[in-house]
Amino acid sequence: MSGLFELPRTEVAPGAVHVPGWLSAAEQRELVVACREWARGPVPLRQTRLPGGGVMSVRSVSLGWHWQPYRYTRTADDVNGARVAAFPDRLGELGRRALVDAYEDEKAGEGYAPDAGLINFYDGDARMGMHQDREERSSAPVVSLSIGDSCVFRFGNTEGRGRPYRDVELASGDLFVFGGESRFAFHGVPKVRPGTGDPATGLAAGRLNITLRVTGLGG
Repeated sequence: MSGLFELPRTEVAPGAVHVPGWLSAAEQRELVVACREWARGPVPLRQTRLPGGGVMSVRSVSLGWHWQPYRYTRTADDVNGARVAAFPDRLGELGRRALVDAYEDEKAGEGYAPDAGLINFYDGDARMGMHQDREERSSAPVVSLSIGDSCVFRFGNTEGRGRPYRDVELASGDLFVFGGESRFAFHGVPKVRPGTGDPATGLAAGRLNITLRVTGLGG
C-alpha cells in the first residue's frame, strides 16, 4: 500500500470491500499511461448514449468486450464498428491479486479470469447514476480501481436505487471489490472532488475508474 499511514480495509457490505491505497504510486502511473493508449482506440474514448436518448457524462472505453447499455459486443457498432482492444493479461493478474487482498484469502483469486474491462473518465462535473452491473452472465466479483481525484461512491442494496446505501470516499489508488451477496447491488458516483488527485500519478485532473468483470459470454 502507498502513503505514510495505511488506512484500514473495510467491509462495506457482505462481499463488498474497500481497500484504501491498494495501488502503489508506480502502478497508478503505469495504469494512467496504459489508459491513455487504450483511449486512442481502435475504439476511442467516447460518451455513451443511453437508450432513452440521454448521454452519459463520463467518457468510456472498453477492453475485451465493448459495453453499451445493456449488452456486450465484440465490435463497437455504436461508435465506429471496430473490434475493441484485447483484454490485457496484466489486468487479469491485477484482478486476481485484488481478490486475495480484499477478501484476505490466498485462494480468493483462483479461477478468476476477467475478460472485460471498462475504463471511465470523470471530469469535475461527471456523475454516475445508481445502477446494477447486470449485463454479465457471471456472478464473479467486480474489481474496481480508482486513480486521480477522489469521489463519493454510493453503494446500495440489491433491491432498488434508494436507501439503504452507504457513501464511501474513494481516493487515488483505492480498490473496491463487490461480489457474493453484494454482486448485484446498486451503486453510483454522485460527486467527484476536483483538485484532490496527485499530479504525480500522471493525471493532472479528473478521475479514472477501471473495472474488471467476468462476462461469462465465452467466445
